[in-house]
Amino acid sequence: MTGLLQRPILVVGIGLSLALWFLDSLQHSLSVLGEISLFTLISVTGGFLWFQSRSRTPEISPTPTRLTRDMVQNAITQVDTILNQLITEAPNSDTIPRFQVEISRWKGERDTESLNISVMGGKGVGKTTLIQVLQSEWISRQTQTITVKEVPALFTEVNTPDLSRFTSDLVLFVTAGDITDSEFQILSQFNSVGQRFLLLWNKQDQYLQTQQAQIFHQLCQRVEGLVKPEDISAIASAPNPIKVRQHQEDGGINEWLENQTPQIKSLTERLTQICRDEKQQLVWGNTLREILNLKLDIKNVLNAVRRDRALPIIEKYQWIAAATAFANPLPALDLLTTTAISTQLIVDLGAIYQQKFTLEQGKTIAAALASQMVKLGLVEVSTQTITHFLKINAITFVAGGLVQGVSAGYFTRIAGLSLIESFQNQDASFDKGEGNLGDASIGKTLQKVFQQNKQIPLMQSFIKQALCHLLPESSQTVKL
Repeated sequence: MTGLLQRPILVVGIGLSLALWFLDSLQHSLSVLGEISLFTLISVTGGFLWFQSRSRTPEISPTPTRLTRDMVQNAITQVDTILNQLITEAPNSDTIPRFQVEISRWKGERDTESLNISVMGGKGVGKTTLIQVLQSEWISRQTQTITVKEVPALFTEVNTPDLSRFTSDLVLFVTAGDITDSEFQILSQFNSVGQRFLLLWNKQDQYLQTQQAQIFHQLCQRVEGLVKPEDISAIASAPNPIKVRQHQEDGGINEWLENQTPQIKSLTERLTQICRDEKQQLVWGNTLREILNLKLDIKNVLNAVRRDRALPIIEKYQWIAAATAFANPLPALDLLTTTAISTQLIVDLGAIYQQKFTLEQGKTIAAALASQMVKLGLVEVSTQTITHFLKINAITFVAGGLVQGVSAGYFTRIAGLSLIESFQNQDASFDKGEGNLGDASIGKTLQKVFQQNKQIPLMQSFIKQALCHLLPESSQTVKL
C-alpha cells in the first residue's frame, strides 16, 4: 500500500475510475462487456506520432575509414562508463574483475611495430602453404614483427562462419576460384565492421592462361564496390610442377618434373605497401573492434541484471491491471485505469534503465504501444486465444469481465517486455536521455516479444496464474 501511495497518478487513476463506475451504476444497469480488449480502447487516444518523431531506423556503424587515437580513447571511456554502471548496480558480479583486467590492457598503448595477420578461407584453398611461403619469402625480410595465424577452415560442420566477434589487424581471405555466395557474405560482414582484408585467388596455375584472365576478371566484377581492385591478387602459393623434356644427341628424350617458384609477387608488394602506409590504422582498427566487443559483453551482463529487477515490476502491474479491469465493467473506466497503470509501469521501468520519463511522456508511450498492438493485429489474436481457453470452463467464463481482466494483464506484460527489449537495444554507452527509447523499432520489438510469448503452453500458464489472482476460490477447478 505504501508503494501505491508513492505513485499519485496510479492512485488517482484507479480511484477516479471507481468513482465514475459508482455514479454510472446509479443511472444504468450493468451489462457484460464481452470480449472488448482494453488495449483496443486505449488505441483511440493515439500517440503513434510520438514514436514516429522520436524513433530512428537502426544503422550499421562500421569502423571509420580514418581512425585517430582520440577515437580509440573515446571508446575506452565509454567502456569505463558502462562498467562503472555495472559495478554500481551489481557490485558482486563475478564478471567485473575480468572486465577490469581487459580494460586496463587497452588503456596502455599497443606496440605499433607488430602486426597480426590472419589467413582465412574454405577447406583446401591452400592456407597452410601460403603461410609457409609468406614466412620464408616475405616475413623473414621485414624489420617489424609480423605474426601470421591460420583460421580453421570455414564452411565445415565444426566451423560455421560466425565472424561477429572476429578481430585481426589484417585478414588474407583465400579463395580457389570465382567467389561463392557464402564467401561474399563474409566479405560483406568484414566491410560492415571495418575489418581490413585482402582477397586472394590462389591456385591460378591450375588454369590455362586464357582461363586465368577470364576468372580473375569475373572475380573482380563479383566484388566490385566491396573490395578495391588493388586489394585483389591472383597467386599460386604452390604451383604444380611442370614437365621438362630434354632431347639427347643420340635421339633419346629425358623427361622430369621441375618445381616452380611460388607466384606471390603481387601479394607481397601489396602487403609491403599496406604495412608501410596503413600500419597505425590497422592497429587502431583492430583495437577499436576488440573494445567494442568488450563493451557488448559488459552491456549484456548489465542488461541481465536490470532485467532481473524489471520482471517483478512488470508482474506487479500486470496483476494490478488484470484485477482493475476485472472489477470495472465499463470500457471508459478500463481506459482510464489501464492508462494510469501502464504509465506508472513505463516510468518505473525507465528508472531501472537510466531513462527519465515524465508522466506525460509515459501516457503518450502507453497509448503508442497500444496503437501498435492494434495495428499489428496482436490484440485480436490474443483476445481470441484467451477467450477460447476460458470457454473450456463455463463456470469461469461467465464471470463478468474475466476475458477483459486476463487480457489486460497479458497486454500489460507484453508492453513491459517490449520496453525491456527496446531499452536493451540501445547503444552500450547508455547515454541518459529524457524519455528517449533509442533506435529500436517499437513495432518490430512488439512483434518479436509477442511471438516469444504467444506459444500455447506460455499462454495457458499465464491464464492459470491470472485466474489464481482473479478467482482464487474457483481457480483449482479450472482445466486448460
